[in-house]
Amino acid sequence: MSEFYKVAILGATGAVGTELLELLQTRNFPVAELKLLASPRSAGSTLKFKGQNLQVEAVTHDSFKDVDLVLASAGASTSKKWAKKAVEAGAIVIDNSSAFRMDPEVPLVVPEVNPKAATLHQGIIANPNCTTILMCVAIWPLHQVQPIKRLVVATYQSASGAGARAMEEMKTQAKEILEGKTPETDIFPYPLAFNLFPHNSPLNEQGYCQEEIKMVNETRKILETNEIGITATCIRVPVLRAHSEAINLEFAQPFSVDKAREILSQAPGVTLVENWQKNYFPMPIEASGKDDVLVGRIRQDISHPCGLELWLSGDQIRKGAALNAVQIAELLVKKNWLRVKAATV
Repeated sequence: MSEFYKVAILGATGAVGTELLELLQTRNFPVAELKLLASPRSAGSTLKFKGQNLQVEAVTHDSFKDVDLVLASAGASTSKKWAKKAVEAGAIVIDNSSAFRMDPEVPLVVPEVNPKAATLHQGIIANPNCTTILMCVAIWPLHQVQPIKRLVVATYQSASGAGARAMEEMKTQAKEILEGKTPETDIFPYPLAFNLFPHNSPLNEQGYCQEEIKMVNETRKILETNEIGITATCIRVPVLRAHSEAINLEFAQPFSVDKAREILSQAPGVTLVENWQKNYFPMPIEASGKDDVLVGRIRQDISHPCGLELWLSGDQIRKGAALNAVQIAELLVKKNWLRVKAATV
């Protein structure tokens, strides 16, 4: 490529930030200059990029000068504080937090599903919630053939969804339990090792947690329809990395299992994993580190003639966060949808 871009990672030292760094390198994103930004407590540390040790800087009002693209993964409050300042400085922001997802002026993009929405950006593009991304990659190919009427999903969410510290906490808890000690909790309200519990985000008056409502609202926005009935139950499970989901889809007419399997076997971003003789289907341990969403156990819903059941596992840090953001950036470059002039080298 002749165009190279000045890129900043906001939240560079977190689990998603370090994954962004790796993906920019392994996918050969055209980086002319890379700036690593984080909180003051992380400033001064170094991260390696293409053989060089880059120093992490504390984010300030001057951090976005001459930056073309900001990949932000530092939490909603940080994004609300800095994203618009980055846009004012001339950058495009791809934000991985919940800060702008439901803003009607901000496109919510999964490149395999609604890439054209990225053209509508006014400086900020939102990365959907991890569980929403994984689900939409799997259901979109079917929805294109026959619109989904109703969707019921149960998620099995790994510790990685709460960041690197949550993953370490679960490891420590496992060790404590095996040693006969009472496990300590900090990131999660309850021990996650050898345990599971409903997602610990705030509950609304209907009894749905914030994570479940995100899946409902974000899916409708991405698919550009309010006609789908959606309900979700989100559960934290003792898995280090990669989320799984059990999905029930209802259509207006019967949907052939063989046809669904054929469609998903060819769908972008999907790997079909099914061996019925061995009862072998997607597992988070095998989805970890992979770009694709693993989909399988596709079967007829025996309770409804127009229902399909499927199961998936996908890497929350990768496709559920960092990879989706980098794919959006690649889309902007490929289609020349960046509204700023990049550095030419």
